[in-house]
Amino acid sequence: MTRLIQIQHGQVRRVAIVDEPRVRLLAAEVGSVHALALVAIAQGRKLADLAREKATGEWLEYEPIYQGRSPWKLLPPLDHPDEAARCLVTGTGLTHLGSARNRNAMHAGQQPTSNAQHSTSNAQAKPEGQQTTPKEMTDSMKMFQLGVEQGKPAPGAIGAAPEWFYKGNGSVLCAHGEPLLVPPYAEDGGEEAEVAGCYVIGPDGRPWRVGFALGNEFSDHVFEKKNYLNLAGSKMRTCGLGPELVVGADFSSVPGETQIERAGKIIWSKSIRTGEAEMCHSLANIEHHHFKFEAHRRPGDVHVHFFGADSLSFGDGVRLADGDLMRVRYEGFGRPLVNPLKVVPAKNVLVGVQSL
Repeated sequence: MTRLIQIQHGQVRRVAIVDEPRVRLLAAEVGSVHALALVAIAQGRKLADLAREKATGEWLEYEPIYQGRSPWKLLPPLDHPDEAARCLVTGTGLTHLGSARNRNAMHAGQQPTSNAQHSTSNAQAKPEGQQTTPKEMTDSMKMFQLGVEQGKPAPGAIGAAPEWFYKGNGSVLCAHGEPLLVPPYAEDGGEEAEVAGCYVIGPDGRPWRVGFALGNEFSDHVFEKKNYLNLAGSKMRTCGLGPELVVGADFSSVPGETQIERAGKIIWSKSIRTGEAEMCHSLANIEHHHFKFEAHRRPGDVHVHFFGADSLSFGDGVRLADGDLMRVRYEGFGRPLVNPLKVVPAKNVLVGVQSL
């Protein structure tokens, strides 16, 4: 397994291999993981092998960089170095076996009355031993159940499509240590501790998974809770990625932990799991349903795709406040991702459009 970071000092970008407690810089001509990936694709090489070949004798201490005390600043571990608009940030929800429980916790007290009454929640929890009948299922629960039944097709077959959403282009990606913003038009901001797949599209339009990274998908759960059709708008937010791109990681069953820290104290924490064994959709099925669209296979583009969360503090009644630290850790995925929450102190104003 190889761990890569992207760092910047002024206008200079470098890629480095993590070799605790230091990082080893790659050759200066490889200024981004994107560039490294395109070389690997062109040469038919493994990304990790090429990275080790490009490693120099230049070393930096990792801890000052990670803590934000170095002139070198961490970047998201994969981006498009020239055009943020050529990085597509997306995700899939209701992918984890715990997803139904989490949606239900988010909407405790809401009672769906018929198939025509939709909600972003799953069917209301039943007492022990009782089952939810199909007549009581919301659209979210139907989609989750479809994933359970058809989300892991046989090799070479196509399974059910998962819930898909768009988060933005590369400008929404925030590195470790950077604040995730609650804009004036938002009603809330809450963490979603996930792993994201990181991809580069080759010259022939073939998608290549270059690795995985820790992610905080960060959404407006208050807005989403009002109506399940608000899901799309609730996702249009900044999100955390990194600090490291992990190449060759095992994504079968990955334990982790997510925490919320306020004024130096942990106010909420939970053990979490991700990986294919914890999900109702296979990785191959998720990737197929994202990259089946021709527009998602444009040569040279970058894709960052979030695979879904196992647990949310919002589901446990926690409302995040300005300055709270959101921490995401998964075993084998490098150092934890930590981002502060920042409420933008501005008034929500009408955005006017003029005719030319």
